[in-house]
Amino acid sequence: MCAACGVPTHIPVLEPEPATAQANTAQANTAQANTAQANTGQPETGAPPARSVKFAALRNASCRPYLGGAALAMMADNVEHVITYWVIWEKFHSPALTGFEVISHWLPFLLLSPYFGALADRYDCRKLIQASQALFMAVSLTWGILFLTNTLTVWNACILLILHGMAGALWAPPEQLLLEDFVGVEDLPSAIRLNSTARSLGILAGPVVGSALLLGLGPVRGIWVNIAFYLPLTILMARTRFTGHTRSGIVARERVSALAAVTVFREVSRDRVLASMIILAGLGSFFAGSALQVVMPEIAATTTGLSSGAAYGVLLFANGLGGVLGGLILEGTGWVRLSVRSALISTLVYGAATVFFAVSHDYLIAAPLLIVGGVANLAALSITQTVVQLRAPREKKGQVIGVYGVGANGMRIGSGFTVGLFGAVVGLRTALGLSATALVVCVLILAAYLAVIARRDRLNTAQLRG
Repeated sequence: MCAACGVPTHIPVLEPEPATAQANTAQANTAQANTAQANTGQPETGAPPARSVKFAALRNASCRPYLGGAALAMMADNVEHVITYWVIWEKFHSPALTGFEVISHWLPFLLLSPYFGALADRYDCRKLIQASQALFMAVSLTWGILFLTNTLTVWNACILLILHGMAGALWAPPEQLLLEDFVGVEDLPSAIRLNSTARSLGILAGPVVGSALLLGLGPVRGIWVNIAFYLPLTILMARTRFTGHTRSGIVARERVSALAAVTVFREVSRDRVLASMIILAGLGSFFAGSALQVVMPEIAATTTGLSSGAAYGVLLFANGLGGVLGGLILEGTGWVRLSVRSALISTLVYGAATVFFAVSHDYLIAAPLLIVGGVANLAALSITQTVVQLRAPREKKGQVIGVYGVGANGMRIGSGFTVGLFGAVVGLRTALGLSATALVVCVLILAAYLAVIARRDRLNTAQLRG
């Protein structure tokens, strides 16, 4: 893939050099060099190897315990959802509040990710992660107090839901900087894949552990016991020597306001690789995102071969299993390369699998489709995350990661409209199928646009040489 145009018709391996000022001053020479590399099929110097050591991040003594702590913290996040959502429904029976649960979780990612990324550029990432985990724990403690005293109201439930979403948004940018600090650029793709796998494992285990705590201990003691799952990662941050800036030695000194952080959107758009990866992640989140969890009860109720309750459990498990298997398969085989082409294909497979899942009524077909979709989605997100992180300017890497978080996480709010609200009109199955079809169409349009840009740039280069 050509670093100048960022399209899949050139070199298939990513060239991840950050867009430094020096590179900008030599843009014309870089474009010609990249075109020459396209003819030879060789990646630029400085790119990570096409085939790095399998499970390299697990071999790193600093990264390995982080992955375990992150999996536990993500499990605790989902345990809290299980317990609090059940109590909220039992107390208020409010569909509007149910919709707000989804919106409140992703809205902080949409609005605050660039600013939290700016904080990660400027401050010790360990402290920011500890702050996010402390906020998670404080919210859980407050939920338990309100449950115990039977004083839970709609307004304080809304506040706690928003704070919980803010904790997740605060966690994301410093985590990515810390992963790179743990393993370096060469093994960063492995770290991102395995971190996504660890999070998927936490998401898979969360409903199981949450249900066990809810039924075994009740909502009050269950939510308080869940606080303990946030502690390992919090303690680890006090013991590791890496700050997120240790290897590079670069720490941003300029104060960045929440409004100023948004301006990084404009800077990102100048790099077609970065822009296409963020757009691609945003498309997947907007049209599919959290939609599968929304439609799962109705699809389970109309799935043949099992009772609705059994089908619901099988489909939920398959949905979580896809992400875990995806990370293990991709890390163990090295089949998927870091390229725009791979990201486009993975997103297309995710969209197509979701379309077929929406129209399938047999659980023997629906469950494998969820697994395939989960594998493809993990591949797409890990590729786009890695590309963005490797190409981002070092001094603004956190902000660029925050912009990526707007697309990959914040845009999940869109699925509440494309599937949730639209599903109330045409039915959830139909809405999911149409939304996933729109995802496929938009990805194909993006691929066609990138191909046209590649052809134009090749012609321009040929004219310059002529």
